[in-house]
Amino acid sequence: MTIDKNFLQALAGQSTNRVPFWYMRQAGRYLPEYMEKRKSAGSFLELCYSPDFAVEVTLQPLRRFHMDAAILFSDILVVPHALGQHLEFRQGEGPVLTPVDSAEKINRLGMDKFHQHLSPVYETVNRLGQAIPDTTALIGFAGAPWTVATYMVQGHGSPDQAAARSMAFQRQDVFQTLIDLLVSATSEYLIKQIEHGAEVIQLFDTWAGNLPEDQFRKWAIEPTRKIILAIRKKYPHIPVIGFPRGAGCRYPEYINATGVSAVSIDTTMPLEWVRDHIQPLCPVQGNLDPLLLVAGGDRLEKRVRQILDCLSGGPFIFNLGHGIVPETPPENVALVSEIIREYKK
Repeated sequence: MTIDKNFLQALAGQSTNRVPFWYMRQAGRYLPEYMEKRKSAGSFLELCYSPDFAVEVTLQPLRRFHMDAAILFSDILVVPHALGQHLEFRQGEGPVLTPVDSAEKINRLGMDKFHQHLSPVYETVNRLGQAIPDTTALIGFAGAPWTVATYMVQGHGSPDQAAARSMAFQRQDVFQTLIDLLVSATSEYLIKQIEHGAEVIQLFDTWAGNLPEDQFRKWAIEPTRKIILAIRKKYPHIPVIGFPRGAGCRYPEYINATGVSAVSIDTTMPLEWVRDHIQPLCPVQGNLDPLLLVAGGDRLEKRVRQILDCLSGGPFIFNLGHGIVPETPPENVALVSEIIREYKK
């Protein structure tokens, strides 16, 4: 790990000569060069599992916008796929899995071929470590167990995660078995990414905010805490960024209980509250609205400067409050990147 990288300095709570930045889903469908590679790959999963393609699409936004971090191009659902769950990405539908909605189906999953299945991802991480600029940090990632489980149980995404929430309430022991498997698999997956060159880990818990308080502790905080403990037993110096999207006032509890090095903050979080209640606990990353990035114009520039003015006094990484959406004009991303680079703390 090279400590002169702005991104890593910010994660360590050190002052930086400028605000570091990267964007969630910075490699993707808003870039025409990505769409060309996507056609060549044949399917989204083939794109994820081909190191040649995955390295190239990871590098594409860096060439345009010169972010301070590259994030491995993959998907959170490669973990259940590697555990033996059927997965495909259908045009217009997104991910579709064969639901694991019973103890019998969960027990059919296993780690027998897990790392063999994911070996192309590890190769991608290894190649990226050699391909990215010396000043750019490499982020590995996974979905947090709760969020991944919501897709596994329901068989697709949903606005309320009803199938997983119902299983957690009605068949807690069965759901706990699935979460325990995901904690183990995700820990091993992330440790392998670090072994192959990842300098930072991000855990995406996209649906954490839909859990009630006690369930948030049980299914969002506790699995994340266990994963971070497993990583730190082997790699105590590796920063872990948590993203419990929608956690709201529960962010401080999440930080203190999980031991994350930093948190991503979603678009709903008031900047002054973040500055006063979260930044004293750890570095923060966020939180421009991705749809404002689509809209552009004066309101976009004003909001970018508001975020910088409010949060750049402490340990801070500029990012979005969620991922870049496909309809985003690349020129708007270029504009925001320029504002951040030229901003004086």
